[in-house]
Amino acid sequence: MDNSLQRGAGVLCHISSLPNKYGIGTLGKEAYAFADWLKSTHVKYWQILPLAQTGFGDSPYQSVCCNSGNPYFIDLEALKTEGLIDGEELASCEMPCGDVDYGALYENRYKILRTAYARFNIKDEEFLAFVESGEFEDYALFMSLKSRYSGAFNTFPDSYKFREELALKEFKETEYKSEYCFWQFVQFIFRKQWLKLKEYVNSLGIQIIGDLPLYVAYDSSDLWANPELFKVDENLNLTEIAGVPPDYFSKTGQLWGNPIYNWEYMETNNFDWWIKRLKSATALLDVIRLDHFRGFDRYFSIPAGEETAENGVWKDGPGLKFFIQIKQRLGNVKIIAEDLGIIDAEVTKLRNRTGYPGMKIMLFAFNGEEDNPYLPKNIEENSVAYTGTHDNATTLGLLNRMTEEQFRVFKSRLRAALVYENEVYPFVTRKQATLATCVCALASPANVAVIPVQDLLGLDDSARMNQPSVPQGNWRFRLNSIPDRRTAAILRKAVEKYNR
Repeated sequence: MDNSLQRGAGVLCHISSLPNKYGIGTLGKEAYAFADWLKSTHVKYWQILPLAQTGFGDSPYQSVCCNSGNPYFIDLEALKTEGLIDGEELASCEMPCGDVDYGALYENRYKILRTAYARFNIKDEEFLAFVESGEFEDYALFMSLKSRYSGAFNTFPDSYKFREELALKEFKETEYKSEYCFWQFVQFIFRKQWLKLKEYVNSLGIQIIGDLPLYVAYDSSDLWANPELFKVDENLNLTEIAGVPPDYFSKTGQLWGNPIYNWEYMETNNFDWWIKRLKSATALLDVIRLDHFRGFDRYFSIPAGEETAENGVWKDGPGLKFFIQIKQRLGNVKIIAEDLGIIDAEVTKLRNRTGYPGMKIMLFAFNGEEDNPYLPKNIEENSVAYTGTHDNATTLGLLNRMTEEQFRVFKSRLRAALVYENEVYPFVTRKQATLATCVCALASPANVAVIPVQDLLGLDDSARMNQPSVPQGNWRFRLNSIPDRRTAAILRKAVEKYNR
């Protein structure tokens, strides 16, 4: 299969990281301003993290529903324009600038959304059609139950935990206006606002790359509504959980805790749940970054109850037959394979057979090994080059932790890589080396090069988005303002120079 992407450059900046005065980035005017800024740099891609509603821990990779939109991203100013909240109510939502305070956000954001909902006409034809489509039926019931009972779904009364049809029907009727339609409302508003923004971004000649996590959360409508698709026992307790073995990020591995798929069962209906999930994603995104691609070849399974990932085992995933189903049923979906971590020949073989571009990380390139797959001379065109990802330290953060000797070696190896790319880019300081690393990615043979906005701005690890295996303090980074014209000019010059 040939699934290569058009040559171009991109910037990685999640919606939550956009600036405004409401505590977290939204789909409001700052998102449009950022899109305009991207247009001024001549990049072709805007990459974001998962859009889904976050659960405990605030991670976009642990959602209450994999196809949902995050209610925190709803533009409150648009709600005021529509007459659903007033100026005083809008002003009450203002929060200090700086990193996201999820605790404060949880306390005030849903209150204002419920105020808006109270003034919304739930008999609106467009809204009724949205509800009747059924896409968020399980989600709305799940969230309504959580509103009543709190806690995870396995603490619900058994009639709800095990989805007894009559009990759910009566519950929906009882909670229809107060809860069920509220949760449909937040998804309806999110979807309208997102599609409007996406249409604008696309009109500027920019495609949106979005993340699709491999796994879903245990406490999610996904598992609650489809327990047969996961490795759970008769009481819906997990028997196996996901993670990765010891690696670059963690000496004891990563214990993600996500449920493991029952791939054997999924195959009996041609992976129908996955196909629906991907179809939903293609309506929201132009390119899908398929997270943890190696899990489709073999996945790491850890017995439930383990305290680390050290006792996990590798098991076979669905392999090529899964991707054949995608091609046959959805056509040529644009996918980037997140093929990082422990990669063996079989994973590479699977990626090559799908034709999906893999990922190349500049921060991993300079260990002195000539066969390093991330060195520019070893990067194939059908790939996506990054300085780093949301899971890495920022480039400056990494360089700041180096000793003088380590930094000297890094500089010599980076200069050698730039020479290979016929690039003479003088740099001395660690901040200058950060920009030189961005240049190295942009000058690489990869069809697509994506620079995290933190690296573009030369920010240190105080701007880091996520630190794997650290459960708190992540996903909080926000810009203080839209990047300036000088930064745009630097990026635009590189985009033009390297024909991106």
